[in-house]
Amino acid sequence: MNAYRGHTGQVGRHLFPRLRAIATALLLVLPIAASPAQAATESAAARGSTAHVYLLRGVLNIFSLGLDEIAAKLQAQGMRVTITNYVFWSSLADEAAAEYRSGKIKTVILVGHSSGATSLPDMVARLDQLGVPVKLAIGLDSVFHTSLSGRVGRYINFYVANGAGTPVDRARGLQGKLENVNVQSVPGVGHLTIDKSQIMQQKVIAEIDAVVFGRPAPATVRRPPGEASPARSRSAGAAAARN
Repeated sequence: MNAYRGHTGQVGRHLFPRLRAIATALLLVLPIAASPAQAATESAAARGSTAHVYLLRGVLNIFSLGLDEIAAKLQAQGMRVTITNYVFWSSLADEAAAEYRSGKIKTVILVGHSSGATSLPDMVARLDQLGVPVKLAIGLDSVFHTSLSGRVGRYINFYVANGAGTPVDRARGLQGKLENVNVQSVPGVGHLTIDKSQIMQQKVIAEIDAVVFGRPAPATVRRPPGEASPARSRSAGAAAARN
């Protein structure tokens, strides 16, 4: 009997740390909410929502992994999310249009990083041609100069003016609100980190939550002191930061 107890005691000493590690891991992956009642209400609202968020990664799927984190956080709220590489933006637009025409979705939201952000104006225009209005589009540091046309409720172009990012121009016939927001003053934000920044992820999710849950839209990032407006910067041909 004593030998048996000794054996079980040794097993317990080896097993309990493993069980404790598993329990800790489970706690880490469980969603944390400030208010369980509010979380349950919003999750149910998201599940019953006809909104769908489409996220476009940049080159090679290895530089936009922050979008995967954003997608996971949105899914934790019960939202419908699709994430893919930017090269598939056209087929993704066709897919969104088919769901829109079928009535499965009524609110289209787009998010893109790097080349994914560069593709967003094309996707907005394509959806407009297919008869699908975009409620919200958010670009994270588009790497090429683009112009926006078609129908979009609100287009927010977050970019790093002292890096690779560029503003988005308003094309003739655009129906909607376009905002170019320079985020170079946000700590630790660059072209390869803008999608991974917790501050920027919170801004993106807050903008989406405002559409899906009807919350007030968050305040726009302010231009750094002394920085010229986009028009002044372009007209002066400044090599410094543009906004």
